[in-house]
Amino acid sequence: MSLDKNDVEKIAHLARLAIVDDDIPGYAKSLSNILELVEQMDAVDTENVSPMAHPHDAHQRLREDAVTETDQRDHFQSIAPEVEDHLYLVPQVIE
Repeated sequence: MSLDKNDVEKIAHLARLAIVDDDIPGYAKSLSNILELVEQMDAVDTENVSPMAHPHDAHQRLREDAVTETDQRDHFQSIAPEVEDHLYLVPQVIE
């Protein structure tokens, strides 16, 4: 499939891309090559080809759900400027 100047301009407009008129022949050639590759891939007989592995078929090994750090809330809140009922108080930034 060969693309012309109008096709490239339409594609650029749909993609909201600004292109220079001098670059259009290069874009047309590159896009035409991509479409030719897709046509070649579409022509391949895949009747007896089994599907490849899919990541959703894999099972992830999970670690034990155990606490590995100590509770340091009191330490961190002791150095905070303002704390009330175990919550950090911050200045209001939105009126």
